[in-house]
Amino acid sequence: MRIGAVSYLNTKPLVYSLAALAPGAEIVYDLPSRLADELAAGNLDVALIPSIEYFQNPDYAIISDACIGCRGPVLSVKLLSRVPMEKIRTLALDEGSRTSVALVRILLKERYSLSPQLLPFPLGVAAENVETDAVLMIGDRAMHPPTGFVQEWDLGDEWCRWAELPFVFAMWVARKGMLSELGEIKIALSHARDAGVESLEEIAKRESAGVGLDDKQCLSYLRDNLYFFLGSREQRGLQLFREHAMRMGLAPVVPTCRTGVRIAPPLRDAKVELS
Repeated sequence: MRIGAVSYLNTKPLVYSLAALAPGAEIVYDLPSRLADELAAGNLDVALIPSIEYFQNPDYAIISDACIGCRGPVLSVKLLSRVPMEKIRTLALDEGSRTSVALVRILLKERYSLSPQLLPFPLGVAAENVETDAVLMIGDRAMHPPTGFVQEWDLGDEWCRWAELPFVFAMWVARKGMLSELGEIKIALSHARDAGVESLEEIAKRESAGVGLDDKQCLSYLRDNLYFFLGSREQRGLQLFREHAMRMGLAPVVPTCRTGVRIAPPLRDAKVELS
């Protein structure tokens, strides 16, 4: 069994003790977009993939109530602009997460009717060296935004204020044909999340130096900016995101009755199911 997990700080509580809880599994760490590609290619059995990728394949199933989400500012997903937001004409996109790409495009379209020209923002390039009106930054480097930009959006906060619902960036996904083989893995993913949430102080102390934060800043990010439970409001936020992505051609169009979010049992919020 091969499990793909994201290498960012925001994933550490989800994989805390996962190796011990799923000793028969190999855990592979990579960028969210690459994990999605590996799952699609059949090289992974389970992966923590961007939510936009879940929408792309009708054969995918969410297998856990563990997720990476937010109910306000997320801190690690930002739009930085050299011009007022309504004047953005060119936008460089961080290649790390396609969900954040879709999110910023939806917000710019809905807030300002903007569809800027999209250009790449490679991982090894500093934002100061990208000659566009704005840049999308995600992950650990977004927590240390550069100078020289006149406006900044925390995309988690912008979505939650505009949609009045949480946002879900990534969740554990597998193919439906694998569900009968994943009973122990599904349980392990939830237990690993629970153990991680109970150990945020320990995780913060261990990871803070690597992302350039002190222990208190790191703990505040994990505890106050992130939400790791795919509950009923998160499911509604995910459904709304899918509907906007469909309208903009960022996700395959499906009948309205099928835009809901279904999670393969077992999960602690099993009574909540959108259809």
